Amino acid sequence: MKFKPGINHIEFWVSDLEESVKFYNGFLKIIGWKQTNEKSFTNGNIEIYLNEVKKIKKTKSLGIRHLCFQAVKKEQVDLVYEYLSKEQSKIIRKPMFMGYSKEYYTVDFFDPDGQILEVAHTPNMSFE
Repeated sequence: MKFKPGINHIEFWVSDLEESVKFYNGFLKIIGWKQTNEKSFTNGNIEIYLNEVKKIKKTKSLGIRHLCFQAVKKEQVDLVYEYLSKEQSKIIRKPMFMGYSKEYYTVDFFDPDGQILEVAHTPNMSFE
């Protein structure tokens, strides 16, 4: 594999590995990610892995506020929302269009440990 500039991997510290793997696998597979082992996921370009850490108190701090995953189809955002609702996950914002760009469609939610996540379909975003 030839590396390109970008993020190599993201590690999440989680309080319950089994619960978090189930949660992440549930919505990541909807948007095209694959589970690669008992605690890792990839989209072919970046890896996310979960590391269980006990007895750590979550605190507010400076740094990353949330992580947004790209959906390649608008319908995937709705399917993620359906999955989250079925699992009774804490949803911050139901699927909606946002004014960041035309057709920017997003859902925002918390993972089991309170990390803010987003899945967005952004067909008209341009970075040129």
